[in-house]
Amino acid sequence: MDTSDRSPARHRWRDHVGYRRHRLADGAAARSGSQPGIAAAATALKLPSRLESVDHLRGLAILLVALANYLASVRLVPAWLKHAPDIGLTVVDLIAPLFIFAIGLTYGFSLRRRISRDGWGKAVKHFVRRFLVLAGLGTLIGAGEILLGLNPGGYNWGVLQAIGVAGLLTLPVIRLPVLPRVGAGLALLVGYQVLLDRYWLQAVLQSPHSGLPGALSWAAMLILATVLADLFFDPSQPHAAYVLVTTLAVVAGIGLSVWVPISKNRVSASYVLVSLGISSALFSLVHLFANHLHLRLPLLSAWGKNPLLLYLLHLLLLGFVALPAIPQWYSDAPLWLIVLQIAALIGGLSWVAWRLQARGTIFSL
Repeated sequence: MDTSDRSPARHRWRDHVGYRRHRLADGAAARSGSQPGIAAAATALKLPSRLESVDHLRGLAILLVALANYLASVRLVPAWLKHAPDIGLTVVDLIAPLFIFAIGLTYGFSLRRRISRDGWGKAVKHFVRRFLVLAGLGTLIGAGEILLGLNPGGYNWGVLQAIGVAGLLTLPVIRLPVLPRVGAGLALLVGYQVLLDRYWLQAVLQSPHSGLPGALSWAAMLILATVLADLFFDPSQPHAAYVLVTTLAVVAGIGLSVWVPISKNRVSASYVLVSLGISSALFSLVHLFANHLHLRLPLLSAWGKNPLLLYLLHLLLLGFVALPAIPQWYSDAPLWLIVLQIAALIGGLSWVAWRLQARGTIFSL
């Protein structure tokens, strides 16, 4: 296989979103009639056509989130289909990194598109507002859970708050070239791990989704995900570079686990690196099947076009299952009822996704 990977799919992505390397050559900039650097990329942008593999990955992540959140409180479900209590790694522990990675795939492209349309100042304001709204939605959901008695232990720092803070922390470094951005992501990850080990461990373990401190580690993951996105979609980079960085992330995480245990609850450095590498490898496979072999799953594509709306809707639907305080209805439900409820949950969400796709409706912040 040609390691330069000049595939039509990667060229289509570049053409659709107007992607260019951060450090464009002056000659290439002159030929495009635009200014060198980021400004050149911004002025050359076009309205994008969606890349199937990105929609597929988003859809897969949201589908798995819905399934995992349902299964979390069902006693019949084996431990390997639930989050590890602390140290360890299960299949479910890889879902959140998969969604963070999906955000990183389009973060830089989306920002450059906004810059080309609205200018730098308005684009930054839009992204700040977007991530603040995400954090705000998470805060409202957490407050609602307390009011409904679903979280008697106290305030719930949720996924949306973690994503909101991570997105805000990524914004100042997103325009850096690849190597400085790698340095920023690793520095943030190392700094978090040191603070976790010395000061934050108990607070993090007692907080859902690792609380506000854990958002630093999620931000490091998001920053590194944007680096992998640049390596993957830049046609001037050999695909071997992407494979190498993906492999190094997994190997480094496994090696680091000798001193820093892999733990989703702690969002430990070893967990971030291993799960980032696995997410990257999974996306490469999804891209191969969806964009090269044209083996696509329309359901995942439909889910991936409206991930936030489906996430919020799945929480609402889960309320109908969790709110009745009847163990036999949910937590102690028999297998046939579990299957029926899962079918209703996924079927309902899929119907909404299909209808939105048929109407060409996409909700975004």
